[in-house]
Amino acid sequence: MEAKLLESQYKNHLSHFRNWEQRAHAEEWMLFEKNIGPYVGLDETALASGELYTILINKEAKGRKGTIIAMIKGTSVEKVSQAILKLSRRRRFQVREITLDMAPNMARIARLCFPAAKLVIDRFHVQKLAFEAVQEMRIKARWEALDKEMVEITYAKASGQPFVTETFENGDSRKQLLARSRYLLFKKTELWSESQRKRAKILFREYPDIKKAYYLSMRLGVIYHQ
Repeated sequence: MEAKLLESQYKNHLSHFRNWEQRAHAEEWMLFEKNIGPYVGLDETALASGELYTILINKEAKGRKGTIIAMIKGTSVEKVSQAILKLSRRRRFQVREITLDMAPNMARIARLCFPAAKLVIDRFHVQKLAFEAVQEMRIKARWEALDKEMVEITYAKASGQPFVTETFENGDSRKQLLARSRYLLFKKTELWSESQRKRAKILFREYPDIKKAYYLSMRLGVIYHQ
């Protein structure tokens, strides 16, 4: 049997797709009310097509059958809430806790659709923001180092003198130190290599604010894992 014929036979007859009650609106939204539980998660995801979808899941199902409660095309408060509110009031009020990221639209959807549930910010999103804040400090310091070096190069040329780049005891220039410290700032100290350990010592000596932010982000991770 040809592949296209087999695909057509499955779609039109074996899968019961033609008789599926959600077929008419499946591209816009799908609801599986029986999958609701007391602990749910609300998040957005991009499918292979690049389209953003909002997904409501049963966290206790742990990715197995019965995980998806709702899948809605888009992330707007009005559109997503309109779809989720089609779930029965009784079922929605059974939800005790809803986990979500820090996006304002997700919080509004959660409050509108699950007024009896406690909102819990996903720890992975909180940690991600903390790590990003540390990286922003590193990037800002690197741009400042690049600007300073450019001024020094210009001055050296104007003075007819050779420009000599400042280097630290590990051989890094300041801009190299800041560029090469990117990955170590994502890792715990016990996971650093010997070269990363030396680089971190110099980085934290030169930039105490980055040191403080790094250890705060690491402590945040410890708190969430307790």
